[in-house]
Amino acid sequence: MSETPHEGDHVSPPYGSERQFQIYMAGLQGQLPALPLDVQELERRAKERLSPEAYDYVAGGAGAEDTMQANLAAFQRWSIVPRMLGNIAQRDLSVELLGLRLPAPLLLAPIGVQSIIHPEAELAVARAAASLGIPFILSTVSSYTLEEVARAAGGGPRWFQLYWPADAEFCASLVQRAERAGYGAIVVTLDTRLIGWRPRDLQRAYLPFLQAQGLANYLSDPVFRRDLPQTPEENPFPAIQKYVSSFGHLTLQWEDLAFLRQHTQLPVLLKGILHPDDARRAVECGVDGVIVSNHGGRQVAGAIAALEALPGVVEAVAGRIPVLFDSGIRQGADIVKAVALGARAVLLGRPYIWGLAVGGEAGVREVLQNMLADLDLTLALSGFVSVSSLDRSALVKAERA
Repeated sequence: MSETPHEGDHVSPPYGSERQFQIYMAGLQGQLPALPLDVQELERRAKERLSPEAYDYVAGGAGAEDTMQANLAAFQRWSIVPRMLGNIAQRDLSVELLGLRLPAPLLLAPIGVQSIIHPEAELAVARAAASLGIPFILSTVSSYTLEEVARAAGGGPRWFQLYWPADAEFCASLVQRAERAGYGAIVVTLDTRLIGWRPRDLQRAYLPFLQAQGLANYLSDPVFRRDLPQTPEENPFPAIQKYVSSFGHLTLQWEDLAFLRQHTQLPVLLKGILHPDDARRAVECGVDGVIVSNHGGRQVAGAIAALEALPGVVEAVAGRIPVLFDSGIRQGADIVKAVALGARAVLLGRPYIWGLAVGGEAGVREVLQNMLADLDLTLALSGFVSVSSLDRSALVKAERA
């Protein structure tokens, strides 16, 4: 239940009431929000702007897309139980994560090859995130180099997501470049050593990387370029072939995580943890955090919903390292539920991409502003004044039909 923040405690801006007032006052001038606030309508608007191939690449999932659907349905099995008559005048949405205080328990998930969505791609996303102090996790397969994105982000918090390549020297080069460019952590994606069976992409015979899209960090890397028979500028096909052969490290094992410690001082988080035993193993290996994720339902059909996996991972970790959550966040209530179940923070994916498609940098910023407002109001109207006060007592689990 709520309690008044103590003197000196952090107090967040009133995101919810400010955003509502902004929208309603603009309405008096005949101005409606530039973007739909309903995520499904936002996706429909994005679909109108995108090529069929680009839309399906982002919207699609593995197999029959049942994992993707399960991610969303899992949130409906938990209900918030609001409490009444607490002092909710001041709220604190901030969280401590890896030594930093973030304005909210929200980060932007790594999504690759954003140039198929908008020409400004990751540059626009980095600027929008930085304007609100929200960390942006840059994908290895970005359309702009990690150095270019770092410059766009300015002083904004940013992490680098690593698709661990088979070439160890190239792997070391990527993480060292990220550290030099001011990225604050390395996020190792574990679940994509092979690309999942994605019928939408296969039906269109579309994989953007084979068109040299999303390869900026590869084509700009001196180690990757070193043994190419021709430069990518002269002939991109040898570089594309090398990317294909080096993308997945199929023999990577737990013991190999020590390699990163030899080449970077940055915190290391593992993304794709779903089983409690893997969470325990991650702690034993000395990583700095885990991210519960099934890649937004894009890798394994019929997999456990990420939210269903979250409590078991939280219990296994037992507070020794932070647990983050990814896969299925669509509204403020989803963030409340994930945090109440033990996540320190959540990653937002597809919704910000739809904002990018419809409105570029301003569209991403608007999606984030709306998400923060929704979170603020949901937290307060549930009777809580701080994200840190959320726990499982805020929820009840509905009986399955």
